Amino acid sequence: MAESPYVVAVTAETFDRLVIEGSQERPVLVDFWADWCAPCRMLMPLLAKIADEYQGKLLVAKVNTEEERELAMQFGIRSLPTVQLFQSGRPVDQFMGALPEPQIRAFLESYLPKESDRLLARLPGLLSAGDTAAAEALLEQARAADPDNPRIQLAEVQLKAASGDAKGARELLERLPIELLDDPEVKVLRGAVEFASLVADAPAEAELTGRLEANPNDSESRYRLAARLVVRGDYDQALGHLLELLKRDRGYREDAARKGMVMVFDLLGGEGDLVSRYRAKMLSALY
Repeated sequence: MAESPYVVAVTAETFDRLVIEGSQERPVLVDFWADWCAPCRMLMPLLAKIADEYQGKLLVAKVNTEEERELAMQFGIRSLPTVQLFQSGRPVDQFMGALPEPQIRAFLESYLPKESDRLLARLPGLLSAGDTAAAEALLEQARAADPDNPRIQLAEVQLKAASGDAKGARELLERLPIELLDDPEVKVLRGAVEFASLVADAPAEAELTGRLEANPNDSESRYRLAARLVVRGDYDQALGHLLELLKRDRGYREDAARKGMVMVFDLLGGEGDLVSRYRAKMLSALY
């Protein structure tokens, strides 16, 4: 069998670097085998073939259990061949025995990035730049590549919201399949759609700013201005206005200022300097 750059032999000394650390960048399929194991010899060429086809998106790491007994014991290997899939530094799944090629591919399918996922990963950048036409073309490419990818529906919501169609985005959110309802991204999208709906019929940013200069206690204008700032990505100023609204008018729209700040935290991934600073300020204002 010809050597493959995507198949490596690992030892106890190289396991952490090649498997634990390596699986932070791509899935690593660890094949526990031995010379005396006939099914192991049947399986190896299949794994190498699949790894070659993925061209670096998957690494196959071979562990000779006769030479690396401690590794086999550490990962609970009781029969050969056993193949464990590592992702983000830990084993997430496994199969035992020399499975036929179609079953191995089915095993890997949910862990390996799809072409449509690669395309969809570029969507937020286009939307942030305001290039909705390019984002729509990209979405069509992703749909053609993999029409069954459920994340395409999430991307459609993003595109509707960024295009100012808050009503359409909300309708799409309500039709999401049940398996996506607990996805953290859905919570983020609900917040984005809420802010998009607030600016759909809101006055221009300059007018809202003028209203606040004339009357700093104009809660509605401050809330709408914060929404406009969120939609154009100025989260710092948006949080500043929401915090000011929280301090001036806590009961506005049934605690809308606090809820708005939490939605912005979600949009920012729930972490980072901006989130930490404003979360502390929000708690101080509340208590």
